[in-house]
Formats: sequence, structure tokens, C-alpha cells
Amino acid sequence: MRSPAERYPRHQCYRRPDSTLALSLAVLALTLLAGCGQRETQGKPAAKAVRILNVSYDPTRELWKDVNQAFIPKYRRETGVELEIQQSHAASGSQARAIIDGLEADVATLSIWSDTDALRKKGLLKEKWEDSFPNRSLPYTSTVVFVVRRGNPKGIKDWPDLVSQDISVITPSPKTSGNGKLSFLAAWGSVIASGGTAEQARDFVTRLYQKVPVLDTGARGATTTFAQKGIGDVHLSLESEAWLEVQESQGALEIVYPPQSILHEPHVAVVDKTVDARGTRVPAEAYLLFLYTPEGQEIIARHHFRPTDEATLQKHRQEFPPLKMFTIQDFAAGWDEAQKAFFADGAVFDQIYSAGTK
Repeated sequence: MRSPAERYPRHQCYRRPDSTLALSLAVLALTLLAGCGQRETQGKPAAKAVRILNVSYDPTRELWKDVNQAFIPKYRRETGVELEIQQSHAASGSQARAIIDGLEADVATLSIWSDTDALRKKGLLKEKWEDSFPNRSLPYTSTVVFVVRRGNPKGIKDWPDLVSQDISVITPSPKTSGNGKLSFLAAWGSVIASGGTAEQARDFVTRLYQKVPVLDTGARGATTTFAQKGIGDVHLSLESEAWLEVQESQGALEIVYPPQSILHEPHVAVVDKTVDARGTRVPAEAYLLFLYTPEGQEIIARHHFRPTDEATLQKHRQEFPPLKMFTIQDFAAGWDEAQKAFFADGAVFDQIYSAGTK
């Protein structure tokens, strides 16, 4: 089997033919200086070039930027391959649809299982794709927390507080955003986990969404609405996004951890159809496996995603306050059932939101 460095053709630089020898030599000299990124230097063969695309969701922009900066030189040293990693970020559901519609993602690092599994249903991922990487393809997890104004003027401490007084709530749309879906399910599940019924959970989320003045399409849009536009009293946010939001606010915002919330499981996957067609499986798999290394787990923790390596998590325990986490399986058979029951056209969210806006 050829090595990864041998699998990719040398990048060819275009040089325009010239009529005179002097001009040809000048062009050649400039080309050698620029190298087109790929010429040999000091007798050493140049690195081959390959590019992969990571299609992800809104709150991971900063995480992947740091992962890329650490991984690319490491991969170059180990394989001789000059790797370029491109990023795409938007609402998780929108990203899944973009890949299905033809966006050639080598790697999909979406927010929720149903968005990633939608790629399998379209033949883009192999069956049992979750078994491709350690820990069910989960290098990190997260949860939903509250971001409030400085001093927490509304005294928000738990889920029932969100509907007990005159409070404006910011959360993205569960129709397009993974953060939006998780916030909806966290609110619903908080009732069930406290011994409530499905009827009581429906009543609670109905009253909650009556307090939502605007539904942005993605997590980063909701952050902008709350932190920069100053709309709302509380923002339902993924933990990593909440930390970034608070840090950038320079003291204007703070995080409140409710006693319980939902476990967020953002799986990672290699898009099999793309990597097999483009010959990029080796770098794509190495890229995701890097997340499980000690260096990768440290980067994950630094960006306030919860590392799945227990030793790394314990090392950063102070940054990740313990709270009771329930899963979607505590009130639904799984993501397929939840998607159909809560977020499909005409399902629970459409029913309660349309009723609340009439």
C-alpha cells in the first residue's frame, strides 16, 4: 500500500511561455522564489498538497481554528503531506442539508446525531458510522446553560424561573439549529426529570416560547442578538458558546448553571462518499483521531467543550461545574423519534409556536 504522501499528485504551477530566453529565466526565477508552495528546496523533495473541508456548526469556529493550527504541522512532519483544512460554519441542520445538496465535506462535525445520521440516510456515510472512532465518535460533549446580565438581575437559577416572571428569553430556532433543538429538549426534559408529565412539559415549553422575541437560525446569531444587540434577559446557550460570550462581554454577562440540563453529544464523522471519491480518507481520519490525543483533548478543554478523556476532564474540573445531565432517551426513544415528534413540520414545536404567536 502506498504511503499517504504518495497518494496525492504533485501540485502543478502554471507558467506562461515567453518569447525570449531572458524573460523565461526571469519568470522561472520568480516561480522558484514563490515556489508555488511546492518546489524542492535545498535538494529535499517538496511536500505533496491535499485539501479537506470540515463542515461544522456555529459554536465550534474557534475550537477548530486551534485544532487546525496544531494538527496541520504535525501531519506534515509525520507524512510529508502539505495539508490545507477549510472550514464551513452555520446552523447544524442547514449544514446537514448543504452536504446532502452537494457540499463536498470530507468531515462532518455537526451538533446533533440526527443531523449527522441524515447523511447516512442519503448514502453519504456508511452504516454504523458511530463506531468509526472511539467513544461512539464523541471526542467531546457539552450541555445547555443560561447566560444572564451582570448581577443576574432577574434572579434566574433554574428552568422554572424562565416562565415565573417577566423574562425575555433568547434561543435559536429548533427548526434549523442544533443549539435550538437542544435548548427545547433541555426545557422539556427538565420537567420530565423532575417527575413531571408530558402534558406538563408541553405547557412549560409553550409558556417558554411565548417569551422568545426572536428566533435566530443558528447559535452564533442568537449570541449576537443577546450579547451585542442587548435583547433579552437570558440566553439559552451551549456551554462552550456561553463561556466565549461571557469572556467577550468584559464583565457584562455571566453564566448560570441550572441544577440539571441535557447532555449534548456532537458526534464527528468522515463523509465516506466524499473521501473515497477524492482520495482524502487518510488525512480526514487522522484529523478526527487527533481529537482523542492528549494534545487534542487539551485544546477541547481550553475551548470549554467537555473532553471525553476522564483524566483531562478531571484536570479541568473547576472549569466544568458538575450538574445532573439527562439524555434524550429519558423521554424519547432516540433522535429519530424526537425529530419526528417535536421538530417535523406540524409537530409539537410548530403547534406551540404558532399558537403562541397568534
